[in-house]
Amino acid sequence: MIRAAVLALAMAASGVAAQQEESVVKGLGAVLRGLDKLNATVDDLTLQAGDSVVFGRIEIVLGECRYPQDDPAGNAYAFLTIREAGVMEPVFRGWMIAASPALNPLDHPRYDVWVLRCTTS
Repeated sequence: MIRAAVLALAMAASGVAAQQEESVVKGLGAVLRGLDKLNATVDDLTLQAGDSVVFGRIEIVLGECRYPQDDPAGNAYAFLTIREAGVMEPVFRGWMIAASPALNPLDHPRYDVWVLRCTTS
């Protein structure tokens, strides 16, 4: 009986997760904010999916940006690859979440980058 209840809860949870996945939309690009800690400069960077931008001595490549279908201005998350100039190995590669930038941050002594929102048509 307990096993059946646990199975029912797991199935209900997977149904909720499936509904959440269906309500996510890919944006055309993203708006990121970059901070140079040494010079105390802040820039907003607008990228299209697949594009790259150079910010100081790092290059940022946007893989894709996703956002909740019901709330385009809401919690965006973007897949980023960030490399230092002249170095092939990325210093960051993964998803950044606008609502929780500290969850998976760029760990760099000079630069900080975070997601603000996705861009839509």
